[in-house]
Amino acid sequence: MNKTLLATALGACLLPALANGEAEQTKTNIKSGGATTVYDTSRNAFSLPAKNLSILRRDNFFIGNAFFKQPWVPTPASTKARDGLGPLFNTNTCQSCHVKDGRGHPPLEEGDDFLSTLIRLSIPATSDEHQALLKTQGAVAEPNYGDQLQPKANPGIKPEARPRFTYETINGQYKDGSTYQLIKPTLHLDNPAYGDFHPDLMTSARVAPVMIGLGLIDAIAEADILANADPDDKDGDGISGRANYVWDIEKQKTVLGRFGLKANQPNIAQQVKSAFHGDMGLTSSMHKQQGCTAVQTDCQKAVHGGTPEVEDKVMDKVVFYSSTLGVPARRNATNPEVIKGEQLFTAANCNSCHQVSFKTADYPAIKELSKQTIMPYSDLLLHDMGEGLADGRPDFLATGREWRTPPLWGIGLVETVNQHTRFLHDGRARNLSEAILWHGGEAEASKQAFVDMSKADRDALIAFLNSL
Repeated sequence: MNKTLLATALGACLLPALANGEAEQTKTNIKSGGATTVYDTSRNAFSLPAKNLSILRRDNFFIGNAFFKQPWVPTPASTKARDGLGPLFNTNTCQSCHVKDGRGHPPLEEGDDFLSTLIRLSIPATSDEHQALLKTQGAVAEPNYGDQLQPKANPGIKPEARPRFTYETINGQYKDGSTYQLIKPTLHLDNPAYGDFHPDLMTSARVAPVMIGLGLIDAIAEADILANADPDDKDGDGISGRANYVWDIEKQKTVLGRFGLKANQPNIAQQVKSAFHGDMGLTSSMHKQQGCTAVQTDCQKAVHGGTPEVEDKVMDKVVFYSSTLGVPARRNATNPEVIKGEQLFTAANCNSCHQVSFKTADYPAIKELSKQTIMPYSDLLLHDMGEGLADGRPDFLATGREWRTPPLWGIGLVETVNQHTRFLHDGRARNLSEAILWHGGEAEASKQAFVDMSKADRDALIAFLNSL
């Protein structure tokens, strides 16, 4: 990396990272990320380096942040360090989806682009060849469009299609008589440019998740995650979390999945490199070929930005950055309403899936993440969430009704950081209450407990969630 690029990287990241308005730690705050915990409640709350990150390693954090934030451009370009975008893509920068390292959202107005929501595509496995693909890819890609819809393209190349949602209103009522409304999205793919979609096309809309604490999750021992699995519900509590096992491209073997909405990625490096490839059309040492299908001939003929387009030394910095974002402290822990809400959360058995804490194992790659007591509020396992949330699309061992329990740490700061409160895998929930009301399957009893609560108790439970 040349000196000009390094200076640009540091200049782009250092000022906002240091001017973070960090709040003073008080006894009402809890270290959700152990010694990595940061104390900031501003729009920068998700963008700070782990509190205990060595000063000698912070340059790597800031350089990775620069490549995370700065846009990539098509080839040919004078900017050789950031060229190679496309030919087909979803966005030109990681930050476009993970704004301020936070949570994406579906289009908020009719006609808006899908800027931070992507669409997974696949077809049923109907042959021995398809069955073989499931081992390494988790799903069978749509023949003309691949495994991810890319609605943008470089000049001279046709975007694949234009996605849009329409919504159905669902009316409901709490036990106390007060009413609520949910909105159920239906996905439409307009103007397909490369032929008709497969008649048995399966789709799944995925909103970009918050980036905090990824390295800590990677540092949890596999045995500690599996200790909470109960695939046959032997204890009879109605909760049967199970592990997803996925293909590790680098190791060339099947391993535990722990990242992604269906736990379909094994580690941060593969998650990041796959996002560069699928979201921005950028090749790396892991994904060496452009994602052009056989019918996308213009895509196949397009010039590329080098082999690979993202060098390992750049990718390593982005992976390091993604691994070392600090987790904000939990706030207002001594507030009486928050304490009441926590009790209700436990009484409703929400903590069966949203497990409060883990202790990370020894993590030699980033020693600051080792031996930390953390509070992600997730078991990182797959759970059947019912037909209401089903996308109908299997992913490795995950069925079309299963989702990984999402970590809840930082959830109360999403509105501040990202200026919205859209939750769940496709952003259909417009607030935390709606997110709970969509729970079904293994979480049906917990959802019903929320429905049966008084308004004061529901408010207290939401206050607890907003403290995380």
